[in-house]
Amino acid sequence: CLTFQLACCCGTDACSLCCMCCPKIKQSTSTRFMYALYFILVTIICCIMMSTTVANEMKTHIPFYKEVCKGIQAGEMCEKLVGYSAVYKVCFGMACFFFLFFLFTIKINSSKSCRAYIHNGFWLMKLILLAAMCSGAFFIPDQDTFLNAWRYVGATGGFLFIAIQLILLVEFAHKWNKNWTAGANHKQMWNGLLALVTLILYSIAVAALVLMALFYTHAKGCMYNKVLIGVNGGLCLFVSLVAISPCVQNRQPHSGLLQSGVISCYVMYLTFSALSSKPPETILDENNQNITICIPEFSQGLHRDENLVTGLGTTILFGCILYSCLTSTTRASSEALRGIYATPETEVARCCFCCVPDGDANAEEHAEKRGGQTVIYDEKKATVYSYAYFHFVFFLASLYVMMTVTHWFHYESAEIEKFFTGTWSTFWIKMVSCWVCVCLYLATLIAPLCCPNREFSV
Repeated sequence: CLTFQLACCCGTDACSLCCMCCPKIKQSTSTRFMYALYFILVTIICCIMMSTTVANEMKTHIPFYKEVCKGIQAGEMCEKLVGYSAVYKVCFGMACFFFLFFLFTIKINSSKSCRAYIHNGFWLMKLILLAAMCSGAFFIPDQDTFLNAWRYVGATGGFLFIAIQLILLVEFAHKWNKNWTAGANHKQMWNGLLALVTLILYSIAVAALVLMALFYTHAKGCMYNKVLIGVNGGLCLFVSLVAISPCVQNRQPHSGLLQSGVISCYVMYLTFSALSSKPPETILDENNQNITICIPEFSQGLHRDENLVTGLGTTILFGCILYSCLTSTTRASSEALRGIYATPETEVARCCFCCVPDGDANAEEHAEKRGGQTVIYDEKKATVYSYAYFHFVFFLASLYVMMTVTHWFHYESAEIEKFFTGTWSTFWIKMVSCWVCVCLYLATLIAPLCCPNREFSV
């Protein structure tokens, strides 16, 4: 509700007075939610700036449109506020906002410090600061040089964001297998669950491989698709064999088919996503007419309503980005990126192994209810997540959004309505991500063999 959003601008205490019907919320969760809200707001603005439909509707329905554009010095028809260059500038402001807070929150271990209070409050001032940074980017001198340089910074940050997600996916697979294997030492039920989930994962991967071979290949073409489907299917088989090989099992008893099953499913997903992002091929049929191949016939009808497909697809995509940001900013994830993992002795097997059980929560949690929503102050003793790492991930996500919305290296013809039109840059980025994911997983399996005197804990 609007009242909730306005109250949250004043801080956690005001937010607690807002709504009695709202469930109780942790202070750390509400803080991350507010930063995510800022991220969503700027992302929506970027999508609007890339939409020719919205621009035309504004020209038609807004009275004195030309006068307004001239008044804000955005060009005669507000051409400075649309297109890839405008998105680059807005995302530059958002990236600077999160990078500033990354530097500001380095080495904060206590929520009682002055810097922690600023991180967890002053929302209205932060919103003004974010708006000022996004607006100020439009006044940077020598725009051409800025855009050319910022494009490479954005590509580097976008690739790093993808790499972090791939590392955490591999860590997730190892953590899942280790947790359930720890339960198998006490109850045979966990062995059954391991076998069942592994079978399901490989069934999904094989089914996906067969369906892609049926729908994304053609007898007279689609050579790229045929080769890549075969290569990626072979890689999945190869990592599965390596995971259960005797030499790997001797060094890593927790290695198994569950991890390789997770990786195989993700590889198949990336392969499907890449093939669906590739420009379609055309050939001449027996009547000398051009026909489109390498994409499913039924998908051509689904893309007729471009506005519906674009709106739904964009929402799902950026929902996934936001989910990745929030799930990868826990303290466990930030420690995993530095090679710090829980020891097997501390593992407690549970179905929802990603969730921290109540007994592991902060002992100093304190709930206060001041006439409205109950707020749990779960950081009385120490911070429950890394503030600096949180902002750094959102900094990289800002760059990833910038590159994704502008079609990466096909920015000059980018439009949000053509978001799902295939481009070679998007295709190769997804395909390379697929291979990097396989290499990262193989590295976790082979590293103990290459460095036998070093202790690895994955």
